[in-house]
Amino acid sequence: MERTERVSSAGPAVQRLRVPAGFAFGLFYLVVANPCTSLFTAGLVTAALGLVLRFWAAGHLQKHQALTVSGPYRWTRNPLYLGSFVIGLGFSLAGGEWWLVLVFLSLFALLYFPVMAAEEGELVSGYGDRAREYIRRTPRFLPITAAAFPASPQAFSVRRALRNREHHTVLGFLLILGYLLVKRSLLCG
Repeated sequence: MERTERVSSAGPAVQRLRVPAGFAFGLFYLVVANPCTSLFTAGLVTAALGLVLRFWAAGHLQKHQALTVSGPYRWTRNPLYLGSFVIGLGFSLAGGEWWLVLVFLSLFALLYFPVMAAEEGELVSGYGDRAREYIRRTPRFLPITAAAFPASPQAFSVRRALRNREHHTVLGFLLILGYLLVKRSLLCG
């Protein structure tokens, strides 16, 4: 129990750090990426799948209004973070340097797992027993169980995804994709 409390208390500090750290890693990545790799296309397809997952999740998320248990939230408590993970893993693979994948995996684990633990506390304080049941039944990150949390009537909404600013993720994805394509054409001829 003490370890969980320590991880959860680290959450708010890490929540503030994760975005600037992500931008710093992103800039570093753009400089060192070598898109002349056989994994380039597979990496981009992987990243695109992560983008689709994030958009799907954002189209279900009702921030600060209700406990979201529809769409991908039925199988994982953190589909937005899972989508970000898949995007980052895909771009790391497309970056052509194996150590970029290791750096990405390390940063993700250090920055996002404490945040996920902290956010669980926020869910419980906001939604009580329903959140406890959701946490008990739904995996934190990887949707490794076949059972899904009972469906809610909440439908996917593009408008909700846009209200949740998921278009920023799409724009960032497209900018990085464009940069990598230009860099690949210049370096790999």
